[in-house]
Amino acid sequence: MKILLVNTYDRGGAAIACLRLHSGLLQEGIDSQLLLRNKLDNPQASNIVELKKINKTIIQKVTQRFNKELVKLKIIKDRELNKQEFINNIRAKELEMFSFPKTNIDITESEFYKVADVINLHWVADFLDFPSFFKKNMKPIVWTLHDMNPFSGGEHYNEKFLGIDEFGYPVKRKLTQKEIKVAKKNIKIKKSALKKSAKLIIVTPSEWLASEARKSDLFKDFPVKCIPNGIDSKIFKPRDKNLSRELFNIPKDKKVILFVAHTISNNRKGFMFLKRAIEILNYYDIALCTVGHRELHIETSEELIELGFINNDKLMSHVFSAADVFIIPSLIDNLPNTVIESILCGTPVIGFPVGGIPEIIQNGKNGLITKEISVKSLKESIIKFLENSEKFDRYIIRKNAVTKYDKKVQSNNYINLFNEIINNN
Repeated sequence: MKILLVNTYDRGGAAIACLRLHSGLLQEGIDSQLLLRNKLDNPQASNIVELKKINKTIIQKVTQRFNKELVKLKIIKDRELNKQEFINNIRAKELEMFSFPKTNIDITESEFYKVADVINLHWVADFLDFPSFFKKNMKPIVWTLHDMNPFSGGEHYNEKFLGIDEFGYPVKRKLTQKEIKVAKKNIKIKKSALKKSAKLIIVTPSEWLASEARKSDLFKDFPVKCIPNGIDSKIFKPRDKNLSRELFNIPKDKKVILFVAHTISNNRKGFMFLKRAIEILNYYDIALCTVGHRELHIETSEELIELGFINNDKLMSHVFSAADVFIIPSLIDNLPNTVIESILCGTPVIGFPVGGIPEIIQNGKNGLITKEISVKSLKESIIKFLENSEKFDRYIIRKNAVTKYDKKVQSNNYINLFNEIINNN
């Protein structure tokens, strides 16, 4: 059985999940290769190859330049909106990335594609060219979704909110007509391409994303199944709390609240809700610990420990073990790796009732789900935890997490799926 996993980068949450699956398949004796557009880091897993971007042909370059000149002369009135212009000038800067369905890259030219029995697409934005790939491909495809982009008009999440109001509630976002127009055009391109694909199975880490995929115009006619992300429970495990706090100079006499995001100021990750909630909890002896890139200065009345970006699983297991509680105030999310990592380390989690987060958090057992998305509701859940923290048994939390989220469970689920596809092909 030869499996080719395809992902744009080796960095970010989706890439981490893809790399972990690749590693798990290799450990189970599967001939797995991982094809990347750009190899940014140096992952320890083997069988990882990079596909360089194909240069535009002379005809493509001349055509593009000719069209630009026609635009200047106003011969073309309704020109295709320039991607960078759309991203820089029309979409709000606080929103996450927006991806288009066309690239000048041909994945089917890879030697690893040619010998694979099954193609397992992952996060392939700015890598997969919808029209050419689905026209050429004759192999069975398993597409593991890490966000909503594959079936959206370009957004990676349906970000309904942008910012926070004076009362601590999320501000509803309004789409511009240009955003709607571009999204409709992208969906039309994707829909046309997918008509040529009969051998496609959609896999999602969360039941929430599976439901969204089934409701979408693009994937409603394809089989969709859920396989949760798997994580190495031998690395993410409860560590000695005092030792872990010493490692990062975290006070031993305070209740430590942890926040983790690739970029702390990311609107979707909701740090502003946690910051506001903590500011009105000054009668509790707490410290806020953050992990992630910081683009803005963080001011808070509580003690703040900024650990910066950490790209090491063992160190992160110590970070989770050092915390009393991990808080994920995401406004929308799939099945966040960080939530699973936290409970594997025995650390309870507090989160908003969005996306796949309530599928991981068992209210009152391994954490708390707030009643709504608001500062008030988050504050109430934090207080409830602080006043009942002894009721959360980190070893029971860990034990239940291993049963469902150990990477061996995920690997075996994928192997069974791949075998079924190959036998039926």
